[in-house]
Amino acid sequence: MKLLISNDDGIFAAGIRTLANALAAAGHEVTVVCPDRERSATGHGITMHQPIRAEPMAGVYDPTVAAWACSGTPADCVKLALDAILTESPDVVIAGINHGPNLGNDVLYSGTVSAAMEGLIEGIPSIAVSLASYTKKNFQPAADYIAQLVAQLPPLPRLLNVNVPCLSAAELKGVAVARLGIRRYYDLFEKRADPRGKNYYWLAGEIAEGDSVDYPHHLSQQSGQLGLELDAMVTDIKAVQAGYITVTPLHYDLTAYGDLLAMKDWFSHSLIGLS
Repeated sequence: MKLLISNDDGIFAAGIRTLANALAAAGHEVTVVCPDRERSATGHGITMHQPIRAEPMAGVYDPTVAAWACSGTPADCVKLALDAILTESPDVVIAGINHGPNLGNDVLYSGTVSAAMEGLIEGIPSIAVSLASYTKKNFQPAADYIAQLVAQLPPLPRLLNVNVPCLSAAELKGVAVARLGIRRYYDLFEKRADPRGKNYYWLAGEIAEGDSVDYPHHLSQQSGQLGLELDAMVTDIKAVQAGYITVTPLHYDLTAYGDLLAMKDWFSHSLIGLS
């Protein structure tokens, strides 16, 4: 298979090197196009007001891997690869392996997830994969799992967000299909002064709450069999904490479908609806 791999940790990150080399060893045609430096938590930002540069990189990955370092964001990297670097569309776009988890509402900020989402926007099956640890660097079990997943991936365009506990292969409990949990952060902007005496701020937020049973409003309104199944479904946060690899399907359509009819009715009876 033809695989495009990107990330938000940069061209020299251990996670993407482990993943790209493992997939090349499995016989896939691998191209890496990723940021030339750390680009974490950039969301789906794209570069519009300055040029994007991309340079071929040799000696970083397996010799069979074609690698490019890009000056842009993770989303830029995938867009550039699909529209300017690759001569053929890849079969799968993969982002990662990220250094740290992308669980719950982390996906809204994640450059890793955004890189994979760019593949989905272009109609290509995509995977975002993260190791659920910022300090440990045992990426091989995650790379081995993605190699298995790619071989069995259905051809339908979808984005799978995969989080792998930082455990040995023998310690992993299995795979759980999970819904997104909720990660709330206590944002702390630390005020500092530069050598010239001018103030600046450094974001140093911490997780205030690691999970919740609460649903977004549009999901909490579901009833019947779907509502029962959602009630019983584990969150990605709890499943990773329990030692399971989590797989969560994501989509770029953020419409709260469960609220559409109620909102339509409310606006039809309110003064703020157009007459």
